[in-house]
Amino acid sequence: MEKQTLPTSSCSLILLEETKKTPLLLSNGSGSSYPPAAANGSLSQLPTVVAGAGSGVVVGSACGGLDKKGGVVSGAGPGYQERETWTRQMDFIMSCVGFAVGLGNVWRFPYLCYKNGGGVFLIPYMLIVFIGGIPIFFLEIALGQFMKAGSINVWNIAPLFKGLGYASMVIVFFCNTYYIMVLAWGFYYLIKSFSSTLPWSTCDNEWNTPSCIEIFHQQNCKNGSFANTTVAANMTCAELADLRSPIIEFWERKVLNISSGLDEPGHMNWELMLCLMAVWVLVYFCVWKGVKSTGKIVYFTATFPYVVLIILLVRGVTLPGAYAGIMYYIKPDWSKLEEAQVWIDAGTQIFFSYAIGLGALTALGSYNRFNNDCYKDAFVLALINSGTSFFAGFVVFSILGFMAAEQGVDISQVAESGPGLAFIAYPKAVSLMPVAPLWAALFFFMLLLLGLDSQFVGVEGFVTGILDLFPGKYYHRYKREIAVAICCLLCFIIDLSMVTQGGMYVFQLFDYYSASGMTLLWQAFWECIVVAWVYGADRFMDDVARMIGYRPFPWMKWCWSFITPCVCMGIFLFHLVNYKPLTYNNVYVYPWWGEVIGWCLALSSMLCIPVSLLYKLFRAKGTFKERWTHLTSPVWGAHHLEYMAPDIKSMSPLSPGTDDNKVIIFESVM
Repeated sequence: MEKQTLPTSSCSLILLEETKKTPLLLSNGSGSSYPPAAANGSLSQLPTVVAGAGSGVVVGSACGGLDKKGGVVSGAGPGYQERETWTRQMDFIMSCVGFAVGLGNVWRFPYLCYKNGGGVFLIPYMLIVFIGGIPIFFLEIALGQFMKAGSINVWNIAPLFKGLGYASMVIVFFCNTYYIMVLAWGFYYLIKSFSSTLPWSTCDNEWNTPSCIEIFHQQNCKNGSFANTTVAANMTCAELADLRSPIIEFWERKVLNISSGLDEPGHMNWELMLCLMAVWVLVYFCVWKGVKSTGKIVYFTATFPYVVLIILLVRGVTLPGAYAGIMYYIKPDWSKLEEAQVWIDAGTQIFFSYAIGLGALTALGSYNRFNNDCYKDAFVLALINSGTSFFAGFVVFSILGFMAAEQGVDISQVAESGPGLAFIAYPKAVSLMPVAPLWAALFFFMLLLLGLDSQFVGVEGFVTGILDLFPGKYYHRYKREIAVAICCLLCFIIDLSMVTQGGMYVFQLFDYYSASGMTLLWQAFWECIVVAWVYGADRFMDDVARMIGYRPFPWMKWCWSFITPCVCMGIFLFHLVNYKPLTYNNVYVYPWWGEVIGWCLALSSMLCIPVSLLYKLFRAKGTFKERWTHLTSPVWGAHHLEYMAPDIKSMSPLSPGTDDNKVIIFESVM
């Protein structure tokens, strides 16, 4: 493992002598060149100096030492923790793939695609990828890599807005809490798949009601009647519509055992609780050793779902009705482009599936080597993410086309989003296939892996942010293991409310409010504003250039400064104006106090930014301008002193009238 030194305590750096140097230049890849970040002022405030053997530059430090490049590394002495980096860069790529590519790619994108005009949906989707998805995705990874910190301390780049870090921690905590319930359900279905007859394919189970019916061929309805000697003679189509499928009864009466509302929590489902406990234990042992373990485990959890998707696609396209399903998925409906909702759905899907605003991407980027090409990584990861979504659509709709053909109904009647696709539509489809238990087990194993890597990387991001708050002097051998255990245990305790009979109502409350489109859009908007207008877009572009060796295309700067904030705020306001009270199955309307709880979950993260900003401003001393200047001045880490050392030598000489041999004291803000 290569390691970097974490920021530590304050120190005074003494400059004894400085000589004139020709500024170092970096190539921008087009034959021209530009000064590095430090020479352009990005790091000109660094309280650091450099010792060069041949230049006559000498450095003293009250608390640090000279590194191999001649730079002063603040707090590099003994007793301080060092930050790990990925063993291989592919570990980072696979971790990002595992986190960002998740259940939303499989159960949400295909549904949105067919709902919003098929292939036409790709036009707004790809447009918003380039004006919103990639710019913020790159921004979060680059910030983490540059600041070498998790989601909270990364905002030392503009300390006044550290509330952004607290907001992302709240969001990812809520996300970790409720998202794992999908894994618990998937694990439950996986266990139940290991039987000769799938329990959700028949009506002769203890949880079934007299309304259960296994007959799916509704095309047999003729002249308003349906002959079925097993259930009832001469049953009308209206009566048939009132009956329930065994998969719906298995989901609602066995898995959820759902109560009549949020105010009736009922008793706990002990089988589901054991599944939840097992999944949390898996997550703990994936995360407890840090990137040393997650970087290895993710190779399996991120790649194997693709193997299963390919197997399911090969099986799906050989089924009758698959072609009709795929054509329904991609057939363009150009009239949909005129609808605002199509563009809004594209935007929210990108922010959701790219895992923007959660702080986990920042945490993953913080373990990169300082000179890693995160610009190239952002495009590669975006291609993998969006490509997976599009590919998964073929898998899903080939199966749904088969199911529609078997039931004799239109595909629109079987296509669902969210848990409805994963735990109702797809299980129903596999129950109609030959060797049904095999395909069911494969699907739910894929579902478990897709969610598992997203879950443990989310926990990693949360724990990284917490641990970064504690300086190295609080080092404890098992600090990480204890922090991960506390995080998992706390989430598990909250999750117990979701394995009760009213658990689905609690789950939906968390899903709709705590990590919804509004909270993520609010977070992304402020990230762009702070980097582009408080720290400076040009300034950050220079910092990125210092890391990767060339300047990114100016499009990124334009997006951070103007385009992406406008897109985020536009979609945010659309959501706000078109807000509708939460319902379950379009039937149960949540009580007023349930909505109040939901808005408390949403505002608990959104208010972190303005409340933290006002608190810091009122606590500071001096005029407003002095407070602003002080609170928006970056707090640099020790690694900046090391990596920027060559640039410090190239900075302009002392101002006219200054004695070249004068001793100048710089007081660090660390």
